[in-house]
Amino acid sequence: MPQCGDGSAHTGLVNAQLNSTMRLISGTLRPTPLPWLPVLANIKLPALQRKDATDRLVAKASAHESWSLHHDISNPPQLRLPSRKPMWRELEPVDINSQWRESWKSASVVNAHLMDDPTIRQPGFALPQQQWFLLNHFCTGQGHCSACRKKWKLIDSDQCSCGLID
Repeated sequence: MPQCGDGSAHTGLVNAQLNSTMRLISGTLRPTPLPWLPVLANIKLPALQRKDATDRLVAKASAHESWSLHHDISNPPQLRLPSRKPMWRELEPVDINSQWRESWKSASVVNAHLMDDPTIRQPGFALPQQQWFLLNHFCTGQGHCSACRKKWKLIDSDQCSCGLID
């Protein structure tokens, strides 16, 4: 996942909360691979959202010469601390939808081929909640089947109640 505009030490905490919220929206389980969460919740990647907000702020500040931020953007100060990531390090605006598509294509997650374009609302989003959640469990390969429950060490056998192996 791109790390555009992730200069704050608190970004990880915000991302964890966003991931939790996207799990609630999509009804997915905790072991669901992270790249699936924004796709199923129909929420843009947090890092790309931050980059987009930064791009809009830079464009606005560039248009207003009276703002003090305008001088910093047009004549960025020299970097003093390598640990800091000021917004003027990456002033080139990006198309967040194309970045998201590239990120999705490069992610190696189970059943990624089921989603052609992660930027659009996925079919089934308007289904009743239980059906949407079940569909998402199948898409992500994470559900309450015997195989997953055995992988999570909740049961000893991956055999289904009908006698077949999941």
